[in-house]
Amino acid sequence: MTIRVMLVDDQVLLRTGFRMVLAAQPDMEVVAEAGNGVEALDVLRTTQVDVILMDVRMPHLDGVEATRRICEGGQKEDAPKVLILTTFDLDEYAFSALKAGASGFMLKDVPPGELLAAIRAVESGDAVVAPSTTRRLLDRFTPMLPATSAEPSRPELERLTEREREVLLLVAQGLSNGEIAARLVLSEATVKTHVGRILTKLSLRDRVQAVVLAYETGLVRAGGAGA
Repeated sequence: MTIRVMLVDDQVLLRTGFRMVLAAQPDMEVVAEAGNGVEALDVLRTTQVDVILMDVRMPHLDGVEATRRICEGGQKEDAPKVLILTTFDLDEYAFSALKAGASGFMLKDVPPGELLAAIRAVESGDAVVAPSTTRRLLDRFTPMLPATSAEPSRPELERLTEREREVLLLVAQGLSNGEIAARLVLSEATVKTHVGRILTKLSLRDRVQAVVLAYETGLVRAGGAGA
């Protein structure tokens, strides 16, 4: 199966570079490009896309708002997954993009191999890209969130079993399924099942949104510590 990719960035040279990398892959095809969020939304009305590489800072409509509109009602199976491109040190909006429904993010200078692996992971539904990097970004922007009480305040967390809560805490600290399995002495398949149940119970799109929720509720604090 070919992964249909859309490039959304106002820098033509950057899009060209990504397109060259993706064109060399037998399982990927760049089916569309856009220079800003408005163009991207227009293209998506007539083009089927699996994964969107989305810049954050663009004219007319930025990547955060474009991501929010794309992911609205994101339970649809045919909704494209959004992978945010960020310069990290400059893009204060990356956290907002994750909250808006993006499945993860990559640095713009990411090595080609990591970019390709990220696209495949997102398309397959894993939806978490470089967990430790995700955690560093969230740690940076957690102070921008409203203050939380000493205990997690969202009632939906009460739906989780003790084991599911433990798994959520480790997911939010940036551990992969394999690392969680080793930490809890479980099989990786069991961890994957727990993660799936957590997403279902909390009505979350993917693991990235689970990380965001853990930070917003105070289950995890800046620096990765549990509440």
